Amino acid sequence: MTREAFVREMVKAMIFARLRKDPYYWEGYQRGLRRAYYGEIFGTEEEHNLWLALAEDEVDETRRERGRGYRDGLAV
Repeated sequence: MTREAFVREMVKAMIFARLRKDPYYWEGYQRGLRRAYYGEIFGTEEEHNLWLALAEDEVDETRRERGRGYRDGLAV
């Protein structure tokens, strides 16, 4: 991911989060972007796996949205 793409996507995520458009999703998305851009120096492998697992949470919708956002942020 280029620096320009990282900044563009981060600004987009911050705007949507402030507009309260799925704020939990965009919180996860920002974290996923940081992991994608900075790699393993951002967070531990354990944290990375935890955030990925959140997308499958069947009980808590906010956790699921954070996980889905994280996964999508990684894929940019």
